[in-house]
Amino acid sequence: MADPLDIVWSRPLPDGAKPSTVTVSQDAAGRWFVSLLCEDPHVTPLPPTDAAIGIDVGLNHLLTLSTGEKIANPRHERRDRARLAKAQRELSRKAKGDGANRRKARRKVAKIHARIADRRRDLLHKLTTRLVRDNQTLVIEDLTVRNLVKNHTLARAISDASWGEFRSMLEYKAAWYGRQVIAVDRFFPSSRMCSVCGTVQDRMPLSVRTWTCACGAAHDRDVNAAKNLLAAGLAVSVCGAGVRPQRSSPGGQSAVKQKTPRREP
Repeated sequence: MADPLDIVWSRPLPDGAKPSTVTVSQDAAGRWFVSLLCEDPHVTPLPPTDAAIGIDVGLNHLLTLSTGEKIANPRHERRDRARLAKAQRELSRKAKGDGANRRKARRKVAKIHARIADRRRDLLHKLTTRLVRDNQTLVIEDLTVRNLVKNHTLARAISDASWGEFRSMLEYKAAWYGRQVIAVDRFFPSSRMCSVCGTVQDRMPLSVRTWTCACGAAHDRDVNAAKNLLAAGLAVSVCGAGVRPQRSSPGGQSAVKQKTPRREP
């Protein structure tokens, strides 16, 4: 095997980039990585655009956009679940200690985990890059993933969807390219509110995927939520951060209130 340091200089750095730190590391799967810390002058803001989009994350579909586009959830962990379970059973049968057979079995498990994580990360990079390049304003829901994974029924699926990593990528790429990411309060009733007339339904179980408002508008649950997120996010960008969800929702009233700004004495 070649010296890992040989890999560093086998690929040229971007024009103008100046390396300052080189880090060589090995992960649990036995793969070597070389990281170069440098300033890249080519990361500059993109030309401004008027496009804005609302993004609703989910499990049936990984993302649903306010344009009506739905991006399938590939469920990377589920695809390799049988292979991972078999490797973990083999590891559990190995004698405890630091024997060669146990190390080999442990590395086999790590390789499957790495394969799942790499495919998930690759998809998220492609999606977030496309969204940031095409839109000036991106509106998402401010979900607390650490609380959501406490639901033992959905914890594995939520972790596999990696909503937290999606948001992290979206935010740092938006900062790179001069875009704006707006997070709407998680209590905002995006799924229960009609995006046409603003009426808020009393209840909306997760099993309900399509519904019809009293005004006659038929809604896909996720597309409707993405449209409402976009509208709320644009209100935040225009009015400031004083937009909060309305807890009581009498029929026909708006689902957001604006805080009245204090007058300076």
